[in-house]
Amino acid sequence: MDSNGTPLFVLVNVLFILYGQDISVAPVHIVYLGDRQNSDPRLVTDSHHDILASVLGSYKHGFSGFAAKLTDSQAQKVADLPGVVHVIPNRLHKLQTTRSWDYLGLSSQSPSNLLHETNMGGGIIIGLLDTGVWPESEVFNDEGFGPIPSHWKGGCVSGELFNATTDCNRKLIGARRYIDGFLADNEQPSNTTENPDYLSPRDSIEHGTHTSTIASGSFVVNASYQGLGLGIVRGGAPRARIAMYKVCWNVAAGQCASADILKAFDEAIHDGVDVLSVSLGSDIPLFSEVDERDGIAIGSFHAVAKGMTVVCGASTDGPSAQSVQNTAPWILTVAASTIDRSFPTPITLGNNMTILGQAMFPGKEIGFSGLVHPETPGLLLTAAGVCESLSLNNTTVAGNVVLCFTTELGTKILFYIRSTSFPTVKLSSSKTLVGKPVSTKIAYFSSRGPSSIAPANLKPDIAAPSVSILAASSPLDPFMDGGFALHSGTSMATPHISGIVALLKALHPSWSPVAIKSALVTTAWRTDPLGEPIFVEGSPRKLADPFDYGGGIANPNKAAEPACGTTHDLPQHQGLHFGCEPTLNHHSNLRKSTTLTRKVTNVGPQNSMYKAMIEPPLGIPVTVRPDILVFNSTTKWKSPPPTRCEHWILFWKPNLDGWGAHCVKSHICEDTVDTILCR
Repeated sequence: MDSNGTPLFVLVNVLFILYGQDISVAPVHIVYLGDRQNSDPRLVTDSHHDILASVLGSYKHGFSGFAAKLTDSQAQKVADLPGVVHVIPNRLHKLQTTRSWDYLGLSSQSPSNLLHETNMGGGIIIGLLDTGVWPESEVFNDEGFGPIPSHWKGGCVSGELFNATTDCNRKLIGARRYIDGFLADNEQPSNTTENPDYLSPRDSIEHGTHTSTIASGSFVVNASYQGLGLGIVRGGAPRARIAMYKVCWNVAAGQCASADILKAFDEAIHDGVDVLSVSLGSDIPLFSEVDERDGIAIGSFHAVAKGMTVVCGASTDGPSAQSVQNTAPWILTVAASTIDRSFPTPITLGNNMTILGQAMFPGKEIGFSGLVHPETPGLLLTAAGVCESLSLNNTTVAGNVVLCFTTELGTKILFYIRSTSFPTVKLSSSKTLVGKPVSTKIAYFSSRGPSSIAPANLKPDIAAPSVSILAASSPLDPFMDGGFALHSGTSMATPHISGIVALLKALHPSWSPVAIKSALVTTAWRTDPLGEPIFVEGSPRKLADPFDYGGGIANPNKAAEPACGTTHDLPQHQGLHFGCEPTLNHHSNLRKSTTLTRKVTNVGPQNSMYKAMIEPPLGIPVTVRPDILVFNSTTKWKSPPPTRCEHWILFWKPNLDGWGAHCVKSHICEDTVDTILCR
């Protein structure tokens, strides 16, 4: 390697740039040196700290670089140094069950599904970048667990109200906290009665405890929220191990610094994590921004290059188009869906009209009370009547029922409110309803594609349950009851997919992150598990399309079947150019006659033959060459000649005792059109 590109050379030059200048109030920047490995990572850390007092932390395992206080002019000079890939501002990121796993076909009572074929994820390590854990929760019970996997190289770190010896075990095998990047640009978390936090891996917000439960929580019986959703709580891979990397702090509902996020990625790569679950996001990117500034994208690129699957949420800025976040092609980006469970609540208005709404109100019936809407002065209103933040001390709210709505039912109530000077409402207690009467929908808040910074990259990739998910929580959660709470968001969808990825990794340890992603996306449901169509929440009524849910709702058992036939892969060098120029061979935004080439790998029976069957949109010609793919002991993958098409739907069916009808799909779309591989 050219000595002019080494971290030490860069740091020496940074020293000259900073000499004699006051950097005490300078903002933090991340000096990213790319995928450069040093023979002795400790030497990198020592040299960084010895030479540059402003360094807040070094990245030395998965990639090379450091975070430091630099003025904008200094940052520009550093960016021009040989060996520096980018200098990135330290941006803040924000935070994004008893029924959901049965809904996805992973019932613990079934002896023949992916859950049991993989010993429930035993031997796999799921890392989470989040708000920490509440280790006393029963979901971190390690009863019946064997030794910690031999590939684990991480550990637990003690801190405020967190003892690494007693709070970690054979289930919770890793727990660390990262705050230097946050403190450099922000005041310390207050740790007051109103906003408690701990300088340790302990969770004060509930977010990390909740997401950990969904991904890999141990079995806990008789869990509920005040009787709602009563059942067994567990994670998707309940025998997998958990490693928590606390990067978010209890300021403004949870804030996480890029410098700390990158440090956690770097150490997770070193520690031997198999799957990374990242329920974080930032502001919706603008067209003028470039993805290279995104710490999550950079950290996840290096993690994926080392064989770790990285799962991120699409975010909760829906239903607007181009609101999806975490759009790098190597990230598995998850949209939010409902499940076949609801909590219907009769709402009787003062005019005696009764509407069946949704609530989590298990108490006794509330007699007629005043009814207010966020139009009322003093209430914070976001899109379409959604209440983002309500203070319990708000005199306008106290003693009243507040209407927050996103559907046509709320509009009916709003008409009533506007028709009278003193609107009233009566609430009856909520019930739990499960099964066919409850249709699956894409959640109103789920961010939609296409990507605003890379429209040719179809996002999100897939959808998973995320509405009213019951999981463990912190006792500091005001909505917690008996150790559990019901929460919603793509933050809940992300660990659902992370748990499924852990099971797939246990079943197919040789599969790459992109192969796992391909298996999930190409087998996803485009109808719900009961065969009913999937709509989006809100009005007007609309069928969900790939910009709402990517490939569809995750179908873990089908993703695990080798008979699914084919998986796609993305070479690392192709992913590296994402964000540099819009030439990556992606499969969306096909506005004219287009040639696409895809390499497919047969993961089904060794001797397989697939025949193309095409259902193109009306008036659009489509051809596929070759129209038959033959695999045998010597041919395991194919790179077909170019396929010319505009908008198309392609079916592949393997010849197994006649042409079958089991679908596997790969999206190629402009707006709502996709490509399907079937057998």
